[in-house]
Amino acid sequence: MTHAQTYLDQVRQIAAALDAAQIDRLALELAALRERGGRLFLLGVGGSAANCSHAVNDFRKLGGIEAYSPCDNVAELTARTNDEGWPTVFEGWLKVSRANERDAIMIFSVGGGDAVRNVSPNLVRAVDEAKKRGLKVFGIVGRDGGYTKKAGDVVVVVPTVDANAITPHAEAFQAVIWHCLVTHPAVLMQANKWEGLEAKKA
Repeated sequence: MTHAQTYLDQVRQIAAALDAAQIDRLALELAALRERGGRLFLLGVGGSAANCSHAVNDFRKLGGIEAYSPCDNVAELTARTNDEGWPTVFEGWLKVSRANERDAIMIFSVGGGDAVRNVSPNLVRAVDEAKKRGLKVFGIVGRDGGYTKKAGDVVVVVPTVDANAITPHAEAFQAVIWHCLVTHPAVLMQANKWEGLEAKKA
C-alpha cells in the first residue's frame, strides 16, 4: 500500500473505533453549559492551539456558547511565558477570568499532559486549577489521554492505530470531533452557511 492508502485506512480504523456515546455525552454537557450561562475555555499547544482558535469560532457562532482560547491572545500568552513561565500560562489566565463552577475547560492535546515527563505541564496545571474552581473538564486527546483523561469529566480519546502517526491523527480527529459536536442537535443553534442556503432553496 502507498502512504496515502495506509494513512486513509488508518483514518477509517480510528473513525470506527471512536466512542460515539462519549461524544454524545460531551454534546449534552456543552448544551447544559450553555443553558447555565457558563463559558468554555479551550486550551491547547502547538497544532492543538490552532485547532482551539477554529473551535472557538464554531462553538460561539454555531452553538451559541460563550467560548474563548488564551491561545488567541499572543500578547498575554507570551508575557505570561516571559514573566512567570510556560507551565502557568493557562492557570493564570483562568484565575484572571474568574473561572467558576458554571464554566468548563476543553483540552485539545495529543497526549493530554504528563507532569512526570514534563510534557504540556501548562495543561496539567490548568486541569488542576479548573478542578479547584469547580469547572467541568472536557477533552479531545490522543494516545491514552494522559492527565486530561485521568482527571477529566468527559474526555474523548482518539485511538492509536499507528505509533508513528499519533500526532497527525490526534490533531486531525480533534477537528472531526468538534465539528460533530457543533452540528449535534443538542448543540447546533445556527445552520452552517451553505446548509442554510440549501434549506432556503428547499
